[in-house]
Amino acid sequence: MPEIELGVPRGVVESLPEEGETAEQDMRRAITGIQSRINEEIEGAEPAEAAEVVADAVERMEAQASTYHEFVPELRAWGQSPIYAIAWRNLYVELIGQLYEHEWLGDDLDRERNFRLVEDGIRLSDL
Repeated sequence: MPEIELGVPRGVVESLPEEGETAEQDMRRAITGIQSRINEEIEGAEPAEAAEVVADAVERMEAQASTYHEFVPELRAWGQSPIYAIAWRNLYVELIGQLYEHEWLGDDLDRERNFRLVEDGIRLSDL
């Protein structure tokens, strides 16, 4: 099974302020950690099993993106710049997109995520 490869999206890095070098390094470390965790867990797995692992990672990234998204209006209300919260939110959204770009994974990942929606009692017609 091929390994998952993730990278720092150029648009996210370019959105950081000039003094955002620390944030960029933190993002690179986070991506390396996510990538290595996923690859460790899918090593030797069947495609359906790998899709389960990646679906778990996608759900965690969606939760993280949602958390950062909720920070944006709060930071603005306090007169602070939300640029870092926006950058981290966008990073997680971009990483999810990168996971779907892996051709060998896309269909199984869609199938697993749809299965989880139905299993949780949510019908696709409710979306």
